[in-house]
Amino acid sequence: MFRFVSVLCVGLALAFLLAPAVAAKQITLDVSMANPTLLADKKQKTYLKVGLTGFKISSKGKRAPVNIAFVIDKSGSMSGQKIAKAREAAKFAVRRLDRKDIVSLVAYDSTVRVLLPATRLNDKDAVCRAIDRLGAGGSTALFAGVSKGAAELRKFKHKDYVNRIILLSDGLANVGPSSPSALGELGGSLIKEGISVSTLGLGSDYNEDLMSQLASRSDGNHIFIERADDLARIFNFEFDDVLSVVAQEVAIEIKLGQGVRPIRVLNREAEINGNKVIVKLNQLYAEQEKYILIEVEVPATKAGRSRKIAEVDVSYSNMATKTTDRVASTVSATFDKSEKTVEAKTNKAVTVECVIQIANGQNKLATVLRDKGDIDGARKLLLDNAKFLEYNGTKFDSEKLRIRYRWNHDQAENLDGEKWNNSRKLMRRYQHFDATQQSF
Repeated sequence: MFRFVSVLCVGLALAFLLAPAVAAKQITLDVSMANPTLLADKKQKTYLKVGLTGFKISSKGKRAPVNIAFVIDKSGSMSGQKIAKAREAAKFAVRRLDRKDIVSLVAYDSTVRVLLPATRLNDKDAVCRAIDRLGAGGSTALFAGVSKGAAELRKFKHKDYVNRIILLSDGLANVGPSSPSALGELGGSLIKEGISVSTLGLGSDYNEDLMSQLASRSDGNHIFIERADDLARIFNFEFDDVLSVVAQEVAIEIKLGQGVRPIRVLNREAEINGNKVIVKLNQLYAEQEKYILIEVEVPATKAGRSRKIAEVDVSYSNMATKTTDRVASTVSATFDKSEKTVEAKTNKAVTVECVIQIANGQNKLATVLRDKGDIDGARKLLLDNAKFLEYNGTKFDSEKLRIRYRWNHDQAENLDGEKWNNSRKLMRRYQHFDATQQSF
C-alpha cells in the first residue's frame, strides 16, 4: 500500500511539474463564427474564423535562433543619409542578436555582392565592420539581390531556425526581373523552403506592388518608410517579430460540415477543394494572433437543431519543443426563428474582423480604380467604405473600425497629383497590414 501511494505521489508530482510547461508551449486555436445562432429554415451566408495565437516565450534565452540575410539596395539613389541610416539600422539590429544566430549581408545595385557570407555571430564587431563597407552607386538588381540573400540563408537553413530575408530598397527594380508577378512568384517559391521576406520600402520611388507581393507571397512583413530617420525604429519593430517566432510550417485544414459550402477566403491565399479549405502560414509570433476568415453558405435548418459547421486541424513545427504538434477543434451553429435572437447572439469580435477584411477588399478595388484614372470612382468607393466602417464602429463600439474609417476618409482626400504617390504606398501598406494581421 505504501509503495502504491509513493508511486502515485511521484507520478502526480511529475504531472504537476510538467503540465504547466507543456500547456505554455502550445499555440491556441480558436474556431468561432460571426453568427453562432442562425435564422431557421433559410439558406444563408455567414463567416467562420480560425484564429491561431502564439504562446508566450518564457525568457529571452528561450527564443528560436535566427538565420538572417540583410539584402540592402546600394543603388545611386541610396547615397547620402539613406545609406548611412541603413548602416546604422542594420548594426542596431545585429546588436540584438547573440552567438546562436547567423547573419549574412548582401548589397546590390546593377550587380550583387556578398559583403558578409552567412556566418555565426561570434564577433559582432566584425559584422558591423562589414556593414560599414556598404556604399551607394549604380542601378537596382532587386530580384538578383533577393535570390543571393536566399542562397546565403540556404547555407545554414534549418527547420529549427527562423529563416528571414530583410530587404531594403528605395527604388524601382530596373535590372533583371522587375514585375510584381515575377517577385511574387519568387516569394511563393521561397515560402516553400521555409524562407520569408520582409520588404522595407524607403521613400516615394520604389514599386509598392512589387514589394508587397514579395512580402505577402512569402508571409513576411511589408513597411512603407517615408523618412530615412525612421529606419532604426522600423528595423527594431521587424526584429521584435523575428525574435518572437514560436511556430513555423503552420498547415491549417478546415473540413466543412455536411451541406456547408465554402464561398471564399478573405484576403488570404488558400486552396479550396470541395468542402475542404487548406491554408499555410510560414510563421506565428509569440502572443500574436493570425486568422483566416471564410465566407460559408449554410443550408436551411429547422429551429432548435444544431449543425456542425467545421472541423479544424492544425499542424505546426513548435520552435520551443522542436516537435511537430497538432491542435484541433470543431464549431457548430444553432438555429432560431427569431431575428432578434440571432442578432443578440452575434459574435462581435469576429464580426469586427469580418468588417475589417471586407473593407480591405473594397480598399483594394479603390486602388485599382485610381490606377485606371477613375479618381471620382475611387473617391466614392473610399468614402462609402468609410461610412461602412463608421457605422459598424459605432454599432460594435470598435476603435479598430474607427481607425480604419479615418484611414479610408483620409485616403479619399489624397488621390490627386503629388499626393497620390505616397497615398498609394500607404494604401498598399495598410492593405497588407490587415490581410496578414501584421503586428505593427
